[in-house]
Amino acid sequence: MRPDAPLTLALYQPDIPQNTGTMLRMCACLGLAAAIIEPTGFPTTDRHFRRAGMDYLDHVRLGRHPSWSAFEAWRRESGARLVLLSTKARLSYTDFEFAEGDILLVGRESAGVPEEVRQAADAQIVIPLKNEMRSLNVAVAAAMVAGEALRQLGRV
Repeated sequence: MRPDAPLTLALYQPDIPQNTGTMLRMCACLGLAAAIIEPTGFPTTDRHFRRAGMDYLDHVRLGRHPSWSAFEAWRRESGARLVLLSTKARLSYTDFEFAEGDILLVGRESAGVPEEVRQAADAQIVIPLKNEMRSLNVAVAAAMVAGEALRQLGRV
C-alpha cells in the first residue's frame, strides 16, 4: 500500500483487460494504490489493457501478488481492513463507514471471488440495484465505491 494513498483497490484475478486498465487509470487519477492478485486472464502487454489504461498506468502505484495467499500475507502484515464489493452482501456501500487504509476488493468479472476470499473479508458491501438487475460492470462498481469512500474520508 502507498503511504500517501488513502485507499487501495485490489483486483482478484481480473479477466477482462479493458476493465483492469480502466480501474488502474481511475486509481492513478484519484490517488489510490492498486493491487492485482494473480493469475490474470491476460498478459499486461495486452493491447486492450494498455489502451484502457493509456499513459496513466505509469502513474499508479501497483502491487502484484502471485496468489491469494501472498496477497493475504501482505495485507495482514499491513494491518489493512479488507472490504469486499459483492452482489451477495447485504450492507449498502453508502451505509458503510470507510477508513483510511482500507483495501477495496473486487472479484473476477466472470465469477466473483471464491468462498475462501469472501470469508477473509472484514466487511462485505453491495451497491443496491433494481430487483431484476444482476450486477454492474466491475469498473463502474469500483468507481462508485471509491468515490463514496473518498467522500467520507474528506478526500474529494
